Amino acid sequence: ESFEKYIDHGISIGLLSTDLKKFNLKAISQKINPMADLKFDFLGIMTLYDRYLLHEREESLQPTVLILDKKSKRRIEVPQFLWMRVAMGLSYNEKEKEEAAITYYSTYTSKKFCSGTPTLFNSGTVRPQLSSCYGLTTGDEIGSVKFDDKGRSYPSGIFGTFMNCAFLSKYAGGLGVDFTSVRGMGSHIKGTNGESQGIIPFLKILNDTAIAVNQGGKRRGVVCAYLETWHNDIEEFLELRKNTGDDRRRTHDMHTANWIPDLFIMRAIRGQDWTLFRASEVPDLHELYGQKFQAAYERYEQMAEEGKIWSKKVRAPVLWKKMISALFETGHPWITFKDPSNIRSPQDHCGVVHNSNLCTEIILNDSDEEHFVCNLGSLNLAAFIRADGTVDKDDLARTIQVAVRMLDNVIDINFYPTIPAETANMRHRPIGLGLMGWQDALHMRGMPFESEEAVTFADEIMEFIAWHAYNASCLLAKERGAYSSFKGSKWDRGLMPLDTLELLEKERGVVIDVNRNSHMPWDELRARIKKHGMRNSNVLAIAPTATISNIFGNSACIEPDYRHIYSKSNLSGEFVSITPLLVQCLKRLGLWSKEMLEDLKYHKGELDEMTSIPAHVKCQFKTAFKIAPDWLLKQAAVRQKWIDQAQSLNLFLDKPDEKQISKTYLTSWKMGLKTTYYLKNKSVTDIEDASLDIKRKTQEMQQPTVKACSLADPTCESCQ
Repeated sequence: ESFEKYIDHGISIGLLSTDLKKFNLKAISQKINPMADLKFDFLGIMTLYDRYLLHEREESLQPTVLILDKKSKRRIEVPQFLWMRVAMGLSYNEKEKEEAAITYYSTYTSKKFCSGTPTLFNSGTVRPQLSSCYGLTTGDEIGSVKFDDKGRSYPSGIFGTFMNCAFLSKYAGGLGVDFTSVRGMGSHIKGTNGESQGIIPFLKILNDTAIAVNQGGKRRGVVCAYLETWHNDIEEFLELRKNTGDDRRRTHDMHTANWIPDLFIMRAIRGQDWTLFRASEVPDLHELYGQKFQAAYERYEQMAEEGKIWSKKVRAPVLWKKMISALFETGHPWITFKDPSNIRSPQDHCGVVHNSNLCTEIILNDSDEEHFVCNLGSLNLAAFIRADGTVDKDDLARTIQVAVRMLDNVIDINFYPTIPAETANMRHRPIGLGLMGWQDALHMRGMPFESEEAVTFADEIMEFIAWHAYNASCLLAKERGAYSSFKGSKWDRGLMPLDTLELLEKERGVVIDVNRNSHMPWDELRARIKKHGMRNSNVLAIAPTATISNIFGNSACIEPDYRHIYSKSNLSGEFVSITPLLVQCLKRLGLWSKEMLEDLKYHKGELDEMTSIPAHVKCQFKTAFKIAPDWLLKQAAVRQKWIDQAQSLNLFLDKPDEKQISKTYLTSWKMGLKTTYYLKNKSVTDIEDASLDIKRKTQEMQQPTVKACSLADPTCESCQ
């Protein structure tokens, strides 16, 4: 009865969609399990309360309603109503609506899978913007209006990009924006016979646009700008996040990323020169990659030598060092790789990947007429680990099939803020199924993060997930039809992600140092895909899950433990967290006590110097900054064998120097990775130490010296 009243009330105040009334609410409500709320820990329930539960606007409240928290508005739903609202919102187009909604609800409450934040925000509401991330490429003209094949107009050009970004950010989308086509400093402007001021002033406007237009009032707008390494503004681009220099040419709130061609990396390794060009004089470089890019680039170098076009020569190792220095000092620009992203893309037949998204896990084509869109959700791997450490693969396979169906449903239900976003998503139908709880799963299996057995497990479990995810998309194609641009894709040509490693090796002329082992029946799946097609152009992407992992009470995505006791900040306040699986381990050993807790506090969640902890426990529970980055790269490399998009891969360095950072990123390139995400330096991270009360003496929290990314950022800039 209360659920039906909630639906009626939500519709009456303009929050919920009237489509929810088409369900048999009585049958639906009987499947709601209020006791499932007890599965949340305190941080999880407060995260839901603070950011996800629908609330009434002040003007809709009756004068008699008492609001205890004056800083917030009254919530109209409880967690189980939220799960059912989201499940129903994803079931509109199912033939058996009630059955589908109940299945999806059960998938959420069992903590086996969670949709991305925008889906949790908006599913079942009057404005179902359910997508997590968008990507755009910017044209060189100031602004124009264009028309799609249905005669609908949309803004284009540089200021068209600002308008599109405003609309996308307004409805809770994270943005990746490519600026490589925009002419650089000093370029000739034919219309005015003047000179361009380059991309920096426009990036400043984009920075301010993202801040001005927040994400549905729930989190601030965020954007990442991408630039290729040959653009003549690249050196100033590297300085955008610095706190020194002309503030008019700084973007303190916007993320930046290098979109690096293989040719640059190879020249940096060989100690050769690198030539910068003005984008308006070399327009096709933006659309080329691999050997075709190299041929065109060398042709332009010859033209520059002949004085036919402008150029600037720099030493490739010097520019690489500047990239590493900027990354070390400011955390930006991130390092992402153009060639593996394109060469290994399933959609190489119908466009170019010009950039990734805000969190570097999405690898999709974009163009003037297509803004890429991806709908995200993550499996909770820890939910499939049995008490004996084995994986319940039957349950995992079933959940993958349900999750892929849920994500595919998003595409048809979704509200699209821009016409090019709708065009791209309906044409290609990409989804991004990822995972979280990786570190938890290793703990439950008794595997140290820093071990070959963890690398093998990463390889084998990702292959299993990939096979079943691609198979689920193929089965959906059989039921609903293949995506419209399937013909000519790598899927159509019988190429699985593992096969594309050979293509990358051939283009580079360099061996990719990753094993080619496989255990699943890929030939059988190839034949099935050839017959029925794929429902989705892209299927897998591992997003950060910084927020939804808090809801589930799991470790985030593929990250190691940060510390074993620390404070997480969110909009509800500070929450002291202790790794639950460490506590369970110590209890089994008879070591957990008040004294152990105080000792853990004293050592700030690090086990190294705790004499009361056995050596094998210290090995099992190593924290992020104690794990050599090569182990994260090894695991990421074997996962990337199977993933058709990419991974939000953070790297943790305890006391890094620029030489170590350079080696780490060159290793990531040699292993064939497509992208990396944050470089986290222990000395500057802003996940603060918990305030400690030890023997009645309060230790003050250490203050970060530099603002850096936090896994518990109150304004959470993650896709999820």
